[in-house]
Amino acid sequence: MTTRLSLFNSPLLLGFDQFERTLDRISKNSAEGYPPYNIEQIGEDGLRITLAVAGFTMDDLTVQTEDNQLVIRGRQTDDKSRIYLHRGIAARQFQRSFVLAEGIDVVGATLDNGLLHIDLKRPIPEPKVRTIAIQQPAGGLDDGATARTIDVTPETGRS
Repeated sequence: MTTRLSLFNSPLLLGFDQFERTLDRISKNSAEGYPPYNIEQIGEDGLRITLAVAGFTMDDLTVQTEDNQLVIRGRQTDDKSRIYLHRGIAARQFQRSFVLAEGIDVVGATLDNGLLHIDLKRPIPEPKVRTIAIQQPAGGLDDGATARTIDVTPETGRS
């Protein structure tokens, strides 16, 4: 049995187990090579994913969000009425997934000349500062009591 070394073992990294599972999922999906894609920034808060899906029609493609993933699926069906003398362009299916950060919104998708464009909007985070009140435990000092200090004198005569 092999033990897997986690990047998030540190006691200072609390609650990152979901993040670690996401990284595992991404590493499995990165082996996919089809269809090729670009990711570009458009504007201060916009992103665009462009997939090369030549030969696919709008009916062959689906774009969905599943939890925090953007999933694009393509499925072409064989046209039984055609007789091919040579078939170099195969009707193939694919599924390409992208993990979305919290707050990213899918604005829309367009298919233009064999390129599927999916536009995303990323909210610009506002800095959040929150002060946590420090409370005294139930067995602490009463409201009317005052704190006492004890003077400790070091022992003398030690060698």
